[in-house]
Amino acid sequence: MDLKIIYEDSDVLVVDKPAGIIVFNEGNPSTGSGQFLIDELIHLYPELKNVGEAPRHGIVHRLDKDTSGILLIAKTPEALIFLQKQFKNREVVKKYLALATGAVKDDQGTIHTLIGRAKSDPRKQAAHSLEYKGKKDLREAITDYKVLQRFENYTLLEVQIKTGRKHQIRCHLAYIHHPIAGDKMYGFKDSPTPEGLQRQFLHASYLKIQLLDGQIKEFTSELPEELQTIIMNLEARSL
Repeated sequence: MDLKIIYEDSDVLVVDKPAGIIVFNEGNPSTGSGQFLIDELIHLYPELKNVGEAPRHGIVHRLDKDTSGILLIAKTPEALIFLQKQFKNREVVKKYLALATGAVKDDQGTIHTLIGRAKSDPRKQAAHSLEYKGKKDLREAITDYKVLQRFENYTLLEVQIKTGRKHQIRCHLAYIHHPIAGDKMYGFKDSPTPEGLQRQFLHASYLKIQLLDGQIKEFTSELPEELQTIIMNLEARSL
């Protein structure tokens, strides 16, 4: 595994996660060992075994298997507590690039719902209105978005999440009937997919957080080459 390191100090490691890699084993018995990002990180940084609890150890937040981009890792127990507290208190700025299917009507907007495990498929999350009372264990989820570019059949969005629910962006965009291009789990039967796209078009592109020394740091990650190619092809067809 060829890991690109965006930033490193004695407390924190920021990596550019490639798509197709599971961050850590969340208890799925069908997934074998040796296929997780945390295994590679512990190989490179054995001290991570002493940070947090298995299986996630120093992983501060998660990205889905087929989502690429910025991932934050704590190298000490103190750093893990300090960084996770900011996520819990919604003090972290996290932005993603997502290619939504269809023409998103408004140039910007907020999706504010309750979210929880779907009854129909335990692998999925389902969004419900804030007034929904039909299910317990639902949690508030807030997603802001703005349109960056419009194409025929697709809209490129910058998405900022205010809460960190599992599959939040994927679930929320499907909830407003614009699932992410290439998303096999949340896409609709008639959802188009750009030619050549092999995974969901979702990339963690920006993270702003305070480090232990008090500095506010901003980290960025460019779109991977295969997603840049998709955008270039859509632009060419829009001419």
